[in-house]
Amino acid sequence: MVSSDKQIIVAFDLYGTLLSTESIAKELAEHFGQEKAQAIAALWRRYQLEYTWRLNSMTQYEPFSTITLRSLKHALADSSVSLEQSAIESLMKAYDSLSTFPDVPPALKDLSSTPSITAVIFSNGTRSMVSNSVHYSQDLSPHSSVFEQIVVVEEVKRFKPAPEVYKLLAHEVGKEGKMDEMWLVSGNPFDVVGARAVGMQAAWVDRAGNGWTDGLIEGDVGRPTVIVKGLGEVVDAVKKHAAK
Repeated sequence: MVSSDKQIIVAFDLYGTLLSTESIAKELAEHFGQEKAQAIAALWRRYQLEYTWRLNSMTQYEPFSTITLRSLKHALADSSVSLEQSAIESLMKAYDSLSTFPDVPPALKDLSSTPSITAVIFSNGTRSMVSNSVHYSQDLSPHSSVFEQIVVVEEVKRFKPAPEVYKLLAHEVGKEGKMDEMWLVSGNPFDVVGARAVGMQAAWVDRAGNGWTDGLIEGDVGRPTVIVKGLGEVVDAVKKHAAK
């Protein structure tokens, strides 16, 4: 447990929020060229998420590393291309060192000097995958000390946006029964809606500037608490909300 009553818990999603899953296209481009690689990378991410939601619906579980591998193979097959096993293994290794979005390093540097906020990583990834990314990736590792804890879904064997995973987060950071005292920061709308559904606050990172369009749940509970254009706006947004 990392919290005290005075601390604001801010849980950062990893894939699609701190790390760009599109950056894997650089590795794919070595095999297929840039245009084809971007299409495969997008399809890979689509199937990766779809697999987690399907497993949730079936009340089944596979480690995120397994899902990532299987969704890669699915994306390759749908694209009518193939890779040698050694190339697939290289891509999986590269997934542990994805690039951060450009706004991430300066935002984490600012966060390190904000003692009122306790930052944690909260991810669908396996502990091994997330730990490798946080501690060894070229972009993220210089800022690893910002995060007090890594919380992953393996213990409950469910994926976001299942309510069990957000309740696990509350347990791990000492906020059980106080869901509204935790913040999720995510670039993934499905994650934001899941957090809001269990009573958490949520900051949606709208880097594309398209505005909130998710219509699954009507009203404020189906929307983020705040919308930010980049990670650098998160600290101020959380502080302003706490001051209300």
